[in-house]
Amino acid sequence: MDLKKTDLKKSVDLTPQDLALLGDGDLGYIREIAVNEAQRLLGSQTSVSPKSKLFCLYNADGTPVSISGSREAALGSAFEHELMAMSVH
Repeated sequence: MDLKKTDLKKSVDLTPQDLALLGDGDLGYIREIAVNEAQRLLGSQTSVSPKSKLFCLYNADGTPVSISGSREAALGSAFEHELMAMSVH
């Protein structure tokens, strides 16, 4: 079978509910977030250094679960929440 690049780039439309069901609810993802995004999620009273490198663990449907100061800590949080974490770049 000979696949073309265009065959590999077909998109699939998934709703947040569809995403939440991926991995039977046990799937999450980790991505680096900006300080202002962390402040938006945690509230404006939160004090975070502008130079901080932060990682957010999300449920598959995009719901934030936790914010950590390292990818390793975010993976630990995924373990604590019984989520299999995928990295998103």
